[in-house]
Amino acid sequence: MSLTQVIKMKPLLKVENLKKYFPVKRGILETLRKEPQKYVKAVDGISFEVQKGETLALIGESGCGKTTAGRVILRLIEPTDGKIIFDGVDITTLSYDALRPYRRRMQMVFQDPYASLSPRMKIGDAIAHPLLIHNLATKEEAKEMALKMLRRVGLTPEDEFYERYPHHLSGGQRQRVVIARAMILKPEFVIADEAVSMIDVSMRASILELLESFKEEYNLSMLFITHDIAVAKLIADRIAVMYLGKIVEIGPTQEVLNNPVHPYTLALIQAVPSLRKREKRKQIEITGEVPNAVNPPSGCRFHPRCPFMTEECRTKEPELIKTNKGHYVACYHPLV
Repeated sequence: MSLTQVIKMKPLLKVENLKKYFPVKRGILETLRKEPQKYVKAVDGISFEVQKGETLALIGESGCGKTTAGRVILRLIEPTDGKIIFDGVDITTLSYDALRPYRRRMQMVFQDPYASLSPRMKIGDAIAHPLLIHNLATKEEAKEMALKMLRRVGLTPEDEFYERYPHHLSGGQRQRVVIARAMILKPEFVIADEAVSMIDVSMRASILELLESFKEEYNLSMLFITHDIAVAKLIADRIAVMYLGKIVEIGPTQEVLNNPVHPYTLALIQAVPSLRKREKRKQIEITGEVPNAVNPPSGCRFHPRCPFMTEECRTKEPELIKTNKGHYVACYHPLV
């Protein structure tokens, strides 16, 4: 899909100022002193869109809030504030029953293929189960569709794999089962949360190719959550970079990777080993640790670690501004 096509289309998913705060457990002394409740600001006001047939990669270091964002979007955990608009409908506050028709259209591929499958359920039954939950097929029809899906994801002979249990499968095979279970409902939108991070390196390309084939077949929209820029480069149409609960840069994949304008994005890119000759751009050095999400820094959250920090960065939070066609950055000193 070309960038021009993406821009012209109505977004399938629109996230507006989404927040998720987790309360910090208070001790006895804090309770007696009636100290104010503290919160971990895991996701703190992010906004973006995903178009029909588009893959947006949400990247960042561990703990930046990207997995929490994915779970909130699917209402697996409830948002603190903001809006989640799917296909023109605000699903943020829908009741469980009202949300049910949307759940079959929105699926998730979880990070851990070892934990996301029941050890007591046969592989085939696990794949067929969503069809039965949503009353889309009889048991016989669901089994036949599950057999076809096993064949579709490369687990053959499918009748043998149907009868196996998760402990009989490798990590790569389990992830294929997780993908099959998500895709059997023919969803319109999928969140893939670190879908290849726990897979052997030799199997990652084939899993990415499998996801890409479903994207083409179903005209699927995808939010691909990853810490690996190299993986994002292979599968994403656009990239959003997240740091400490905020999106700091977003734009077309090649534009972000070839011309990063946020210091944090450039530092992430430069941390990836490459066989290509390094560009002459000055290397960015990031010092210190990621700040505490309970008490995030004022102003720009990256300023304590940024070599270009000024007083403005300390006191005023930057908004996302346009630097190029479809390319936005939240920084007072973009690398242009």
